[in-house]
Amino acid sequence: MLRATIRVILSIIAFVAGYEFFNVGVSSLLTASSLPFQPPTGMWFSIAGGSLTGIIFYFIIPRFMDYLARLASWTDAKLKSIPTLDIALAVLGLLVALLIGLLLSFILGKIPWVGPYLSLAVTMILAYLGVTFVLNRKDEFAFLNNLFTRRSASRKAGSSVKVLDTSVIIDGRIMDICQAGFLEGELVVPSFVLEELRHIADSPDILKRNRGRRGLDILNKMQKEMGLPITISSRDFDDIAEVDSKLVKLAQILNGKIVTNDFNLNKVCELQGVPVLNVNELANAVKPVVLPGEEMNAQIIKDGKEAGQGIAYLEDGTMIVVEGGRKHIGDTIEVLVTSVLQTAAGRMIFARPKNSISSERVPANK
Repeated sequence: MLRATIRVILSIIAFVAGYEFFNVGVSSLLTASSLPFQPPTGMWFSIAGGSLTGIIFYFIIPRFMDYLARLASWTDAKLKSIPTLDIALAVLGLLVALLIGLLLSFILGKIPWVGPYLSLAVTMILAYLGVTFVLNRKDEFAFLNNLFTRRSASRKAGSSVKVLDTSVIIDGRIMDICQAGFLEGELVVPSFVLEELRHIADSPDILKRNRGRRGLDILNKMQKEMGLPITISSRDFDDIAEVDSKLVKLAQILNGKIVTNDFNLNKVCELQGVPVLNVNELANAVKPVVLPGEEMNAQIIKDGKEAGQGIAYLEDGTMIVVEGGRKHIGDTIEVLVTSVLQTAAGRMIFARPKNSISSERVPANK
């Protein structure tokens, strides 16, 4: 409806413009010309000219509107890839440079002959230098970033930016954590992380290639199917070679937290005072608490390192070492927890078959 209304309004404007053009311009030109016949002039001639112009514009306008829509979409897509802070700083630098150029033009404009042209040239040079000067020092304006960072409308007050690294995207558990609602705020994926994922997805090694493609698929699902507030940051640091160092720098600028499961990156963040959310630490923290003396069912699936040991696993992957469980491989038995060991790799549970403990306590018949 809006499109049709605009089409009609523009056609009417074209008719009026055509009427005036034929009534004033074309009629005067034909009257002044020495033609061997009497040229058509008058009101009906102007109405015919205006009608012709209106009809032509009526059929041209849809194509013109489609072109404008494509141009606006292309412009919007290009501008979205530019951080808002960069745009704001560029405009600020341009305004300051134009103001200085305007002040100088009062002096330079008094120079005979070349004054106006010299003022224009100096103003253009100052505009270029102003924008370049500000953008080259944008890291010094990091305190303004929170005013311009795009945020989701659903974002709650007090929640911070979460910067995702390559390992946590490939791992995949980040999607389940977000789906469960345990991670709030804006998720930022740096462009250099996406580039690293693309290189992994193009690797000749089939395992790496599958991991890279899995990471890209997870990001696509999180953004499109789950509707999570994910922002692709185009900010890069050409003077920094390591991706981990770039992540730390970006998190400092955004005043955010890094989400990872990389042990080394975790330590680097701790040394530089950057908050970090480690998915492995979260997984260990939410594992069920098991105390010595508790009973549980365990399926013995293989033998252990020591003689007579059997190995079982809980649903969350926690290893259970069953003393004397080797003879029960393939069976599901009741075990009694004897001790729990917490290691850097996770939690280990040591147990013994319940029936063996019971038999030890019952004295043999003489």
